[in-house]
Amino acid sequence: MPSYTPPLRDMQFVMHELLKVVDDFKHMPRHAEMDADTLNAVLEEGGKFAAEVIFPLNISGDTQGCTLNPGTHAVTTPEGFGQAYAKYIEGGWAALACEPAFGGQGLPLVVNQLFYEMLNSANQAWAMYPGLTHGAYAALRAHGTEAQQQAYLPKMTSGEWTGSMCLTEPHCGTDLGLMRTRAEPQPDGSYKLTGNKIFISAGEHDMAANIIHLVLARLPDAPPGIKGVSLFIVPKFHIKPDGSLGERNGIYCGGLEHKMGIRGSATCQMVLDGAVGTLVGQPHKGMNAMFVMMNEARLGVGNQSLGLTEVAYQNALAYAKERLQMRSLSGIKAKDQPADPIIVHPDVRKMLLTARAYAEGGRALMCFGTMLLEKELHHPDEKVRQEAADMLALLTPIVKAFITDNGWTATSACLQVFGGHGYIKEWGMEQFVRDARINLIYEGTNTIQSLDLLGRKVLGNNGATLKKFGRLVAQLVAEAGCDEQMAEFIAPVATLGEQVTRLTTEIGLKALQDPDEVGAAAVDYLRVVGHLVFGYFWARMAQVALRELSAAQSTGKPVDPFYQAKLQTARFYFAKLFPETETLMRTARAGASVLMDTDAVFA
Repeated sequence: MPSYTPPLRDMQFVMHELLKVVDDFKHMPRHAEMDADTLNAVLEEGGKFAAEVIFPLNISGDTQGCTLNPGTHAVTTPEGFGQAYAKYIEGGWAALACEPAFGGQGLPLVVNQLFYEMLNSANQAWAMYPGLTHGAYAALRAHGTEAQQQAYLPKMTSGEWTGSMCLTEPHCGTDLGLMRTRAEPQPDGSYKLTGNKIFISAGEHDMAANIIHLVLARLPDAPPGIKGVSLFIVPKFHIKPDGSLGERNGIYCGGLEHKMGIRGSATCQMVLDGAVGTLVGQPHKGMNAMFVMMNEARLGVGNQSLGLTEVAYQNALAYAKERLQMRSLSGIKAKDQPADPIIVHPDVRKMLLTARAYAEGGRALMCFGTMLLEKELHHPDEKVRQEAADMLALLTPIVKAFITDNGWTATSACLQVFGGHGYIKEWGMEQFVRDARINLIYEGTNTIQSLDLLGRKVLGNNGATLKKFGRLVAQLVAEAGCDEQMAEFIAPVATLGEQVTRLTTEIGLKALQDPDEVGAAAVDYLRVVGHLVFGYFWARMAQVALRELSAAQSTGKPVDPFYQAKLQTARFYFAKLFPETETLMRTARAGASVLMDTDAVFA
């Protein structure tokens, strides 16, 4: 059976030693009194909930899956999911970072994000039910009327009601401009929606009293394409004036998808048959509001793969220390055993270090991005808010695509450490791989994220935001470039920064002649920039580790193995993973012709 230990020490390192989040909070009135002890205490309790309450349900939830009653359209979640959700509400976890005005605790977003990392490690499928509610909450918080907020947000904050986002349809996939769901205006100001939605996570379940669906649909006078899409609140049950639940609305689950992974999460085909909804925001401007939820979901999906990478690594490491097989090439290591543990073999260590480097690099990026979101929402200085928003927009596709690509690589490597046992269900590894695979697909495939990064976030503003990140790199180079101990970390990042500038210019010029050049280069380009971002954070983490190790040496204090491990992992990352950028830049430059001049291949 697999196990899970919340990585609290590394979370504390990222918050307090790398990012110094408490210093940032001092500039935000809502968090000015926040201290490290409070953050640590909340995460410690959150880790207990993740490890003790929902982790034991992970394999059983995958085995049982969800079931649909065709007669009543009711969905039953796996055994124990509902009881765990009740404990989640009882513990106040749903309200952690929500606004006090709606009954929330108002804690920093980074606490909620790290809590959800632990939930994703423990049970990604279960975590999706409350996780989607946060996105729906954010969309209504940003674009809902005061009446809508008062009607829905307190119950969503408490967790009594959950949320879903109903976007795509059978024929349109990511191209939401093709959707056909209709919304007909009614005399009372409401709308009646008719249509079909697919791939709706948590669209129907038995864990909460009501589900608040945010649904994209077209008004009768809607212009064609994405500019004709509006957003509507469609509750599962109508809400009476006194806030109690009324009759069932005309939205129901018509079928459940039978999936490769996250089987404990209900992925629903939703039918809207005259369902009553209310408009969110302005007519035909639905994507403005929905993008709030979609962007939160993209950060959340990156966090899902971060959680899976961490738990897969922990279990592969434990197995590698115990599994005996062959002898070390450099001589016997376990003289009292008939064979050495497989952790002595270089390639096993490579697989383990790959997972560890991607987990710890992903955690640093995830927390940095979450702090950007905190500043965008709550910093009193408008200039700081805008700078944070711009940087987060640049990093969001990297969080989603790079971390999920890495999660797929890492969980597959960790399964490989187990050999044949990795393919057996009881060890839990094959589930981590299956669950991780969806994260590259939903909330916009990683190709979509790559096109968004290169086409919109970089070339779309002539690299202005990318240059802002480049200034962070330049600042680090100026600060640590003369430190001989930092040379092995600083030089690669500085060099790649210059190479990315040249690569971006080349692709941009080629795209002026042939737009397909962007599509041909985008996926490789995102991984290059992803490594630039990871390299920046790994260099900074190495800087902290070197400083602490030096301080221990100069004072004669015992050396903390945590910093030794951090430094060794940084060295591995730059030696074995970072060099991938050389191949990626070459393939990004290969151009579109080898892809597009291939009609004979597909004839």
